[in-house]
Amino acid sequence: MTKYAVFLRGINVGGINLKMADLRTALATLPLGHVKTLLASGNVVCTAKASPVELKSMVEALLRATFGYEAWVIILDQDQLENIIRTCPWAADDATTHSYITLSSDPAVLDELAQHGGEIDGVEISRLSPEALAWPAPAGGTLDSPFSKLSARPRYKSTTTTRNLRTLVKCRDALAE
Repeated sequence: MTKYAVFLRGINVGGINLKMADLRTALATLPLGHVKTLLASGNVVCTAKASPVELKSMVEALLRATFGYEAWVIILDQDQLENIIRTCPWAADDATTHSYITLSSDPAVLDELAQHGGEIDGVEISRLSPEALAWPAPAGGTLDSPFSKLSARPRYKSTTTTRNLRTLVKCRDALAE
């Protein structure tokens, strides 16, 4: 069994509201073990015999059928998640700056985001892995940050999701339990 972190895109922020208890109940119908949800923003840790591609397909199909929305997820195995956290150049616990990680199922999309983000004055971006890039934002100004506005464009919706580094650390710690 492989340990995975599953990150749902766009729930409990833009009109798609899911209770984590309902999500756990739905996920219990899949061949997964040790399913745990973290926070209310669509973070799941679990074990599965499936490959990442198979797991992505199963979870997205389940979410679409059960909750009736156009669902997209990003799947990371435990080693990928650990590598992303370890290589992030910014702190998870800085009170003035929040460290964000944009995750993607398509490395070419992150290449494009990194290129366009790098063209914005004052934006710092660090590519952490094929699946992730990091960027800092002032505390309290995340949604107004230029990179946040860039990454929120509809063209990136089906392949990306963004999490605070603290959230990734919580997922990593839950996988270690």
